[in-house]
Amino acid sequence: MKPLYFSTYLLLILSFVFAVMLNIVPLTPTLALIYPLWLPLILIYWVMVLPEHIHLTLAWSLGLIIDVLHGSYLGEHSLALCVITFLAYRFHLQFRMFPLMQQMLFVFMLLLIYVGLLAWIQSLLKVTIQLRWLWVSLIVSAFMWPVLQKLLRINPIDMRY
Repeated sequence: MKPLYFSTYLLLILSFVFAVMLNIVPLTPTLALIYPLWLPLILIYWVMVLPEHIHLTLAWSLGLIIDVLHGSYLGEHSLALCVITFLAYRFHLQFRMFPLMQQMLFVFMLLLIYVGLLAWIQSLLKVTIQLRWLWVSLIVSAFMWPVLQKLLRINPIDMRY
């Protein structure tokens, strides 16, 4: 495992802080339909870029933070984030070889699993959920993938040691 520079750690921490902040922003119902799933997107990105530094404990911790901030049952976001983190880690080598459209499709499938797990857990807990317009947020999130890649790209010179 290669050590990371301070600037990379700073970018990593700031991206997760912004993802959590963007996740708890109050939105109108119309805007909430097209709002991307920032935290899972950024978590998938960092697992793909730095798989040896991002672990399931980080996903579990971020999920617990989101559960506390949303006031939902503890563990539901943690479980969903851990599952997509595991799947992203499992396929990170293949993912790097995919063209951009296939990467977007893979991210869409991971986010579909994330949302599906959350919906399943909420249905087990007898919470009413609106599944009708959920796919819009998934598509917007998948189309945000190239933008996120450009914003968070690490300088390859920093990766050398």
